[in-house]
Amino acid sequence: MLLIAFALPIICAMKLAKKVAHLLIQKKKTLSLAESCTGGLLSHTLTNIPGSSAFFKVGIIAYANEAKQRLLNVSPSTIKKHGVVSFPAIEQMAKGVRAILKTDFSMAISGIAGPAGATAIKPLGLTFIAVSSRKRICSFHFVFKGSRLSIKRQAATKALEILLGLLNETK
Repeated sequence: MLLIAFALPIICAMKLAKKVAHLLIQKKKTLSLAESCTGGLLSHTLTNIPGSSAFFKVGIIAYANEAKQRLLNVSPSTIKKHGVVSFPAIEQMAKGVRAILKTDFSMAISGIAGPAGATAIKPLGLTFIAVSSRKRICSFHFVFKGSRLSIKRQAATKALEILLGLLNETK
């Protein structure tokens, strides 16, 4: 029973990733990722798909604030005022990673996977996800429940769902 509970989220994420990959390849679009709390899980999931090099251009795991600033152009004033788990920071991360290789789409994820780091204002599981294209940026926040690994998986899966929805809207 434990094996099934462990495998189901992975199978679900892989099915979503295959749909995302199919649409990106079909539409001849490229993708870049900036991950923090997921630690590369989203990049890992997408690059497990054969042929992912046709759409996946770069994935950055920007865990430290310094990395977010230097690699993704997140402003120090944004971090000071809002923190890295916020709408302004996640949008700057998404724009910053898309600018590196001028990809058609980018996604960024930042959150509090725990067990430490939560506050009364920013609870455990709080996660921000942003998708950026050349025309717009959409950002969302969620509060996922569970263990650190469960929060990471839920965040990566939700990011794939969001990207799939955006790709289905895109010509």
